[in-house]
Amino acid sequence: MENVVLIIHLILALGLIAVVLLQRSEGGGLGMGGGGGGAMTGRAAATALGKVTWLLAIAFICTSITLTIFAAENASGSSVIDRLGVTPPAADRGETPALPDSDLLLPPSADENAPLVPTLD
Repeated sequence: MENVVLIIHLILALGLIAVVLLQRSEGGGLGMGGGGGGAMTGRAAATALGKVTWLLAIAFICTSITLTIFAAENASGSSVIDRLGVTPPAADRGETPALPDSDLLLPPSADENAPLVPTLD
């Protein structure tokens, strides 16, 4: 059932993209005007595409919520580590890993006799 809803969701997403790209720009978005006025503006086609856009958007949201519910049911309150059945190594021994010596954390001291710029010999 989840795969069917997922396929419908993907078809709705592609349809929604197509319908939005088919719509005519009414200007104001990025400074590009839709242009034109008058009696033949294509407003009826724009409202039909607008209704299809709303219908696809509502269906897309419904399938999104349905997929979220399916994912929540499959999660069952356990983590990925619990599903693997492997315990972390630090939990097995009951120890915390040791820190390295503080001398290893410092940068190496500069040798007074060493040149600052490497030479190509």
